[in-house]
Amino acid sequence: MINTLSPAAPPPSREPAPQVTAKSGAALHRPWWMPWLWCAPVIAAAVVFGVFPFVNTVLLSFTNAKPLGGPSGFVGLGNYTRLLGDAAFWSATWHSVLYALVVVPLMVILPLLLAVLVEKKIPFIGFFRSAFYTPVLASIIVAGFSWQWLLRDDGLINGALLATGLAGEPVPFLSDATLVLFGAMAMTVWKGLGWYMILYLAALGNVPKELHEAASVDGASAFHRFRHVTVPGVRPTMLLVGTLTAIGSLRVFTEVFALGGATGGPGGQARTLPFYIRDVGLDPVTGNAGFGAAASVALFLLTVGFTLLGQKISRGEGS
Repeated sequence: MINTLSPAAPPPSREPAPQVTAKSGAALHRPWWMPWLWCAPVIAAAVVFGVFPFVNTVLLSFTNAKPLGGPSGFVGLGNYTRLLGDAAFWSATWHSVLYALVVVPLMVILPLLLAVLVEKKIPFIGFFRSAFYTPVLASIIVAGFSWQWLLRDDGLINGALLATGLAGEPVPFLSDATLVLFGAMAMTVWKGLGWYMILYLAALGNVPKELHEAASVDGASAFHRFRHVTVPGVRPTMLLVGTLTAIGSLRVFTEVFALGGATGGPGGQARTLPFYIRDVGLDPVTGNAGFGAAASVALFLLTVGFTLLGQKISRGEGS
């Protein structure tokens, strides 16, 4: 009988299979440092304009350096001790914190509501989108002059209040420290609405329409669809907007300068932390660059604290 069984197969080889690479001919001859060469300009710019100024500011905060140069010495924590005992520093810090506490919630909520409105496909919606975005295109100086014209004693708002009898005398929008600060807040919100509206429009486009349809079929009202479908869908963008707005609010300078003048309101009573840093650190006669650097470090820590707080609140709402 002829044996028709095939011979036994050889045992499988334990040697690893050769790996097939998809490198092109150029990649085979490219040195390992070539990618770093393409990244070098960006890395150099980040170091020169970001890392070095930050490190230099921290080191400067331990000295008594002058803004125009000259002899300086190491003072240790003296600048920070003096900072904690300065009532003007705490006043400026409170104004910056108040600015952020008022502006951040408004800038998180109002642009979202505006984006929900202009997302709809109705006639002339393109015109309204452009109109809402127009303030973003205006320079901050032009916006400041416009708001000065609106808020001065003989301006449009006081004229309307006097004409309608809602006020018996002009409201001191530009001569009262509190009103100057809140006027600057209104200017910040007005100028940033259009920009953050665009961010929310992009986020709303990624929210599945099926969720809205399913909620509508289940009988959910427009408010409940907004709360339970729209808001969870754009929560990462809300965190981004809140973080960017908090950083900008704590660093606000131009809006207060435009409405309150170079002193930061009457008698400097509406000064924010950037105003305080300018006054104590950059004055060519009485300024102390080291002390101003310590105030800058305090502003940085305050900004980091607000950012971490916003992330914690966002995680708590998302859980």
